[in-house]
Amino acid sequence: MDLPTLQPESSSKEDFKTICIIGAGPSGLAALKVILDSPQYKAGKWKPTAFESRDSIGGVWLPAPPTDDPPLTPLYDSLTSNLPHPIMAFPSYPFPPSTPLFPRANLVLDYLSSYADHFHLRPHIKLNTTVASVVRSPASTSSSPTWHVSLSTGNTLNFDLVLVCNGHYRIPRYPNIPGLARWLNARRASHSAWYRHPTTNLGPTVLVVGAGPSGHDIARDMLTASHTSTVIHSGPAHANTDVGNLKLRGRVSHFGESGEVAFEDGTTEHGVSHAILATGYELSFPFLPPFIVRPGVPPPAPPLPKELYNSTYSLFPLARHLWPLHHCIPSSSMAFLGLLVRVAPFPVVEAQARAALYAFEDRERLDSTREAVEVVTRYEALRERVGSDDPTAIAKAWHRFEPLEQFDYRDALYDFVSSPRDGDLEAVWESRSVEGSSNGIGRGARVPEWEKEAYLAKDVLRKAWVRLEERGEAEEWVRGVGEGGLHEWVEMMRRLKTWAEEHWQEIDVVNEEVDKSRL
Repeated sequence: MDLPTLQPESSSKEDFKTICIIGAGPSGLAALKVILDSPQYKAGKWKPTAFESRDSIGGVWLPAPPTDDPPLTPLYDSLTSNLPHPIMAFPSYPFPPSTPLFPRANLVLDYLSSYADHFHLRPHIKLNTTVASVVRSPASTSSSPTWHVSLSTGNTLNFDLVLVCNGHYRIPRYPNIPGLARWLNARRASHSAWYRHPTTNLGPTVLVVGAGPSGHDIARDMLTASHTSTVIHSGPAHANTDVGNLKLRGRVSHFGESGEVAFEDGTTEHGVSHAILATGYELSFPFLPPFIVRPGVPPPAPPLPKELYNSTYSLFPLARHLWPLHHCIPSSSMAFLGLLVRVAPFPVVEAQARAALYAFEDRERLDSTREAVEVVTRYEALRERVGSDDPTAIAKAWHRFEPLEQFDYRDALYDFVSSPRDGDLEAVWESRSVEGSSNGIGRGARVPEWEKEAYLAKDVLRKAWVRLEERGEAEEWVRGVGEGGLHEWVEMMRRLKTWAEEHWQEIDVVNEEVDKSRL
């Protein structure tokens, strides 16, 4: 488990750097792949090690029974990607030809496994190894390791860079609704982290709280359960609507003592047998002590706090949602990958990994003053967007991107890595990203327009795909697609969007009404 004590002959002690990656889910795998691409790794100057607490790679996509508290993953049986895989995939590695456009979770796990094998990542991953703590070395200098990383094996290793890639789908978030604690204690309510399939008898009337992707999926699942006659789906944007045995309702205001549930619009439902809370997850970094990440909502900005706060919704302040602006932590020695929500995460984390390593290779590349100004600028823009000075409201929105914002963000990271300096990392990360291609990113790269087009059409494409599956035609639509390159997937998605517009009346009414609830 210990890292080598001798440095490679090709590198001086000052040049040799060790890199810790916490987690081997999508973010950790992307970080490891990008490191192995770098000239520093190939010259023997960088040694990465990824630590994964579970017995295999994949993170949230790796199944586990709902026995732990909380479960190791919230992955439920019916989970299907809510993004078309051409825009979901890592830019450096497309899904195989003929893959269903919206792949089920097992195919995504196969894809991640293939990614790890293709780029020879597994030798650098330590499975069944939990990172227990990460603390700054008091004796750290520019030429010696910065971080002490203690492991579940009992070992403590030293690292120059820590990439935090532990995901954010483990710790359930429970809403603060009057009466809910009583329902939880009586096992009349449960978080969706424990949900796997609708075969468990939860009674005749099931309430699903939450209108994100999991709430949508679970509500639709429960409509197929033979023991459930009525499904109530609660979401903030719902109008009070009944469609068959589905009832759409607004926010829950109160859980009563005898199965009644009151809603903010003044209506009440009686005889609710069970409530499933699809209410999201909290950011959690149990390996970072409070003097590195302070729990709580940060104070209003400006000025920026000197400490890093975890509100459970976001980390603040982070430069570019990556680097801590902390008074006693060199920003370039730690980075948090994969915190953004409402994005296509795989392409984002590959871009983030390149940016993190670019700053790590030369700390002068990260201008903390300029980054602080950008953070304040976003803070003020979010204050206007949410219409409130409440720091909690801003914290909730901090890592949440508007539909096209993620693409501007990726382009900005590409620009950052491509800034003109001799010997920069991007010299070997040369740009091969062109319209219809997915072979890499680098110098001068830009997110292709088709990705934006497909992302904006993702809900229409998914409804159309579900209909094709119902008609038994989905497999034919994708047979052989991708064998000639990514442009075939781009053409297929455009054809499917046109088909959806021509066959809109065939979209199932119930699915359409449930889809209206999605955030």
